[in-house]
Amino acid sequence: MSSLPVLVLNSGSSSIKFSVYEAGNGKRIRLHEGAVDGIGTDQGKFWIKDASGKKLVDETPALPNRAVAFKLVADALHSGDFPVPAAIGHRMVCGGPTVQENQLITPELIDEMERYTAFAPLHTPIACYIMRESLRLFPGVPNFVCLDSYFHRTMPEVVTHMPIPEEYSAMGVRRYGAHGISYESIVYQLQPNVPEKLVVAHLGNGASISAIRNGKCLSTSMGLTPTGGIISGTRTGDIDPGVLLFILRKIAETAKSASEAADQLETVASKKAGLLGVSSLSNDMRDLREAINAGNAKARLAVDKFTWTIARWIGSYVAELNGLDMLVFTGGIGENDIAARAEICAGLGALGIVLNPARNNARGEAVISAENSPVTVRVIPPAEDLIIVNHVVRLLAE
Repeated sequence: MSSLPVLVLNSGSSSIKFSVYEAGNGKRIRLHEGAVDGIGTDQGKFWIKDASGKKLVDETPALPNRAVAFKLVADALHSGDFPVPAAIGHRMVCGGPTVQENQLITPELIDEMERYTAFAPLHTPIACYIMRESLRLFPGVPNFVCLDSYFHRTMPEVVTHMPIPEEYSAMGVRRYGAHGISYESIVYQLQPNVPEKLVVAHLGNGASISAIRNGKCLSTSMGLTPTGGIISGTRTGDIDPGVLLFILRKIAETAKSASEAADQLETVASKKAGLLGVSSLSNDMRDLREAINAGNAKARLAVDKFTWTIARWIGSYVAELNGLDMLVFTGGIGENDIAARAEICAGLGALGIVLNPARNNARGEAVISAENSPVTVRVIPPAEDLIIVNHVVRLLAE
């Protein structure tokens, strides 16, 4: 195909990010990118940039709901100022036990994935809504779902199977993982020299870590939902179930129903915990660093909890991989928080991880390990949209 414009849609709980690529004749050229941020708040933003970074749209509209937000995106793409997409790729965290392959989207497929909203409750509802609207607003254009869980499908059963009664396992309760498209993009960028034993830490407001052997996922920290694994911006990460039971019983004392109590517990575990919960201040690492500099002990504890947890996971993955060739940091914190990388690696010298402080001062892609470090440590920004485009082109050709 001489021209193949591909639209990528990546929805979050309060944002819709998108990009347009030219993917014809083997090309992968990003033409435009944009986002609608602050959905459901009074701080809405809508912007689109071209390939040079020039802003073509820069607005602060009212964004009361996702319908208004996505209509802005669709109207802009239909305006004639942008290429009409020949195909559309959608990021989806998890499609549940019956949808594990990237594939063409149909109304029936959306219905099936929506059955498992509880597996990614902050992401699945808006992703399914946008898929339905995309089918309606771009009639005749093939839409494809690209799953974060797709990269993690190679994990062995000993990793995915939960220690619970079989009746719940039969309902699809297992480890699915998230951030899979990010991990896949790191492996893609490392080609053709993908290390045999690789650990990648995707650190942002949502944080996870994966052990990767010969380019395939061996284990990942997030479990049934993105709430599991590492402490992150507002999520608990792995926690003693007894803690959740204690909180649930307290909530149940005043809740009007079991469903309401469960919803309140989900809010505590997914939106009020993590860095925000420990610090009682913020889920933003930049705010916490400022507070630490001002002597805030709770902020210090939150960040220490974050870096301590990640170091423990790295150690466990070195054991699981039986060694380590490379550690990669990615995501907003992984790429930009110099102190976090240093704090995580500070006690890992016995595992062969030694940073070069001067190199670690870099932001963006870099090798930050010391010359004598047995393990190479790198910072690599993710390229999730590119991976989605690659999957869309592959699926179109099938």
